[in-house]
Amino acid sequence: MASTSGSPGSTGAPDAATADIGRLLLRCPDSHGIIAAVSAFLAEAGGNIISLDQHSTAPEDGTFVQRAIFHLPGLPAAIDGLRERFSATVADRFAMDYRFAEAAKPKRVAIMASRTDHCLLDLLWRNRRGELEMNVAMVISNHPDLAEQVRPFGVPFFHIPATRDIRSEAEQRQLQLLCGNVDLVVLARYMQIISGEFIETLGCPLINIHHSFLPAFIGAAPYQRARERGVKLIGATAHYVTEVLDEGPIIEQDVVRVDHTHSVTDLMRLGADVERAVLSRAVQWHCQDRVLRVAGETVVF
Repeated sequence: MASTSGSPGSTGAPDAATADIGRLLLRCPDSHGIIAAVSAFLAEAGGNIISLDQHSTAPEDGTFVQRAIFHLPGLPAAIDGLRERFSATVADRFAMDYRFAEAAKPKRVAIMASRTDHCLLDLLWRNRRGELEMNVAMVISNHPDLAEQVRPFGVPFFHIPATRDIRSEAEQRQLQLLCGNVDLVVLARYMQIISGEFIETLGCPLINIHHSFLPAFIGAAPYQRARERGVKLIGATAHYVTEVLDEGPIIEQDVVRVDHTHSVTDLMRLGADVERAVLSRAVQWHCQDRVLRVAGETVVF
C-alpha cells in the first residue's frame, strides 16, 4: 500500500485520468480500529490505497473523518457491490456516514448568477480549460443580461425571473430543472435569498461566495462603506449554503491587503479577483471529494 498525503491545492488530475480510481469519504464517532478496518476492506476487495488522509477532532470522544483514494481494476462495474459490502461489514459497525465516488466521473454542476459576471465567467473559463473536474449542466439566472456571455461556452442558459414577491414560483421552476440532474449548485453572485424549502427539496449541496466584509458592511454598497472606514484587508469566503443566511460551513477564504491609496473602484476590482480564486478553489475541492462536513465546519483534505 503506497501512502501519500494530498493537499487541497493539488489539482488531482492524475486521479481523474483513469476509470479505475475510486474515492472513499467517511465520517463517524472515533474509535479503535477504523483505519485498519477500512484498509483491510479495500485490500480484500482487490483495491490498492494510493492516498490516505484522516483526522480526529479530539483524542477522546471525537469525530473521525477520512479520505482514501484507491485503485481497483474494473471499478465502474464493481462500485455498487463495493458500497453494499462496505455498508454491511464496516459502515454499520462504526456508525459511519460514507460515500464512494469514481474519480473519472465529473460532478454535474449548475451555476446560478444574477447580473454580476466575474465568478460565473471565471468558472466557465476554467472548466473549458480543463482546470475543474466538473461538467456544467446549466446556468440559471434571474436576469437575462448574461445570456450572450454564456453562449460561447455552449452551456444551456435559463432565465427565470425571481424576486421576493414571486420567490416560491421561481424556486419551483428552478427545482424542475435541477432536481436529479445535478450533483452541485454554485451560487456565483446569485443575489436572491434561497429558502429552506428549496435547500431541502434540491437534494444536493450548494456553494455560495460572498465578500468577507459580512456582517460589518452589509447592504448594497459594501466597498464604499469599507473605503470610508479605511479597511486594510479585503477578502472573500466560500461556504456551503444552509437555512441560516451566510452561516454555512466555510470551505475556503482568502484576503488581499489594501491601503489609503486604493479607491472604491480598486477595492471592487481586487475583491472580484479574490472572489474568483476562492470560489474556484472551493468548487474544485468539492468536486475532488476533498471536503467533509463536521458539525458546523469543514475538514478539507
